[in-house]
Amino acid sequence: MTDRVVLVTGVSRRIGIGAAVARLLAAEGYRLFLTGLPAYDDAQPYGGDPDGVPALTAELGDAAVHVPADLLDPAAPGALVAEAVRRYGRLDAVVAVHAYSTQTPLGSLDAAEIDRHLLVNVRATLLLAEAFGAAFSAGTGGRLVLFSSGQRLGPMPTELAYAASKAGVENLTVQLAPVLMPRGITVNCLNPGPTDTGYAPPEAHAAVAELFPGGRWGTPEDAARLVRFLCAPEAGWITGQVIDSEGGFHRYR
Repeated sequence: MTDRVVLVTGVSRRIGIGAAVARLLAAEGYRLFLTGLPAYDDAQPYGGDPDGVPALTAELGDAAVHVPADLLDPAAPGALVAEAVRRYGRLDAVVAVHAYSTQTPLGSLDAAEIDRHLLVNVRATLLLAEAFGAAFSAGTGGRLVLFSSGQRLGPMPTELAYAASKAGVENLTVQLAPVLMPRGITVNCLNPGPTDTGYAPPEAHAAVAELFPGGRWGTPEDAARLVRFLCAPEAGWITGQVIDSEGGFHRYR
């Protein structure tokens, strides 16, 4: 098989970044092994997308398969990599879009909720990297693309656990890049800034839009286009980078 294979996590809602990444990589000829946890989105204030996974896989056709997984399970990352290799005979890229995020302000912190952020956002990402590094056999062209939210650029006082966990993901980018590059795998992290995936109520949506010089939020497709580039051969000399792709977003005005 000569088709490149990519594992994309965090795929459940059709208007999410994971779905946009899947569409663009499918258009580039990738075979897609997708995973996500629709039940997590169902429980969030913005709500889930009950028809999202079947509709997306129908849209992508034979290019994609979706397997639900809960990344709180320490066995899940390795099992996903192993299943991708079993199905396709190879794995060339992992795009870790998944995130666990709830409100965790100072004064109401809960130890178990902090742990969930660290386990899903940091531990699962590190275990995905380990499993992918061990399974990657092409010798060159490997890609590990992580996702952050720009926590180092400003505070997130109502999401302290999420901010801490995503800061960990940014640091993993720096730590993993030199150890995976000799195996032929680049490691980069994308901060897409505020991205319009339908989670913001109208008032907040309008207020945040004013913080962009262009007057609009980022779109899932904006993030997906950068993922597509980072997975392409032209990006083979870029590694260990946290890339802010925020359209000039002003965190303070």
